[in-house]
Amino acid sequence: MNISALPERGLARKPFGRTTDGVPVDLYTLTNSNAMQAAITNYGGTVVTLIVPDRQGRPADVVLGYESLDGYLADSPYFGSIIGRYGNRIGKGRFTLDGKEYTLAQNDNDNHLHGGIKGFDKAVWQAKGSLAGKDPTLVLTYLSKDGEEGYQGNLAVTVRYVLTDDNELVIHYEATTDKPTPVNLTNHSYFNLAGQGAGDILGHELMINADRFTPVDEGLIPTGELRSVTGTPMDFRKPTAIGARINRDDEQLCFGGGYDHNWVLNKRGREMSLAARVYEPSSGRMMEVFTTEPGIQLYCGNFLDGSLVGKASKVYEHRYGLCLETQHFPDSPSKPNFPSTIVKPDEKYSTTTMYKFSIK
Repeated sequence: MNISALPERGLARKPFGRTTDGVPVDLYTLTNSNAMQAAITNYGGTVVTLIVPDRQGRPADVVLGYESLDGYLADSPYFGSIIGRYGNRIGKGRFTLDGKEYTLAQNDNDNHLHGGIKGFDKAVWQAKGSLAGKDPTLVLTYLSKDGEEGYQGNLAVTVRYVLTDDNELVIHYEATTDKPTPVNLTNHSYFNLAGQGAGDILGHELMINADRFTPVDEGLIPTGELRSVTGTPMDFRKPTAIGARINRDDEQLCFGGGYDHNWVLNKRGREMSLAARVYEPSSGRMMEVFTTEPGIQLYCGNFLDGSLVGKASKVYEHRYGLCLETQHFPDSPSKPNFPSTIVKPDEKYSTTTMYKFSIK
């Protein structure tokens, strides 16, 4: 994508390809008055491009991904996608609800990961772009049918993307169901604030607003404990380079091959609050993550290995991107002490996350 000739503020749509069974897919480009741009496809609700200026005003694409649909169809580690029906892992692909055990697709060894074999990241969503309000907006809808990937209930999902003139990408998720079901939606963008493909993210300085995290076992399933970050490599309460402790001989880091953990955010209730802040010194770009969710997962591209070639023929090597996935905790359906992820027919699932960009 040519970032030297950005369109004026607005919303544009163009074809992005066809799925293997011939379904057409589009790419929607939202542009604000500051030349910040978000390009999102209705295949998986994927954020394909996110262009943000640096301290010199020079634009760069700060998310990993592919230039065409073919890349996402062939091999994508959830680049930029909506994750559902359940983001993160459910241990052994099983949970019990109202006395009945449900068996889900096991696509992460014997665990269920990110919604299963064909999760929301692989669905073609209905799309509608709008400039009726102040900011360019894309609204995606999808009906996850009863029994899909082992989940009960027909789940009607709406995801709204808004790009504001304050350089905020706001993602609002809503869902309703006709049967009780676990729901945990998130976005899985891989960020590199120096620019996608520009190197690893170990020099990014990260703050996570959390005093506790959820330690995991060897299968990356939470043990159920809410452990203090004090004295551990998980302490990001003060801005710290991601690479400062990532290679420390620590059991939790060994289990994850680095950071692949959920933090328990310091907050009360469901207010919109600051979850994390990332700063990249060479570009001056800073990203703040605000959310109504109780947790956030930091993943540092531990499984990227140079086998994927992305946009502008960039090779994505080990730790070339970081994810900050706002969420409820992993394996919550089997952990009664964790905040509940069960949505009932008389309830509406509603959550918001905002990625705010600025220069330091």
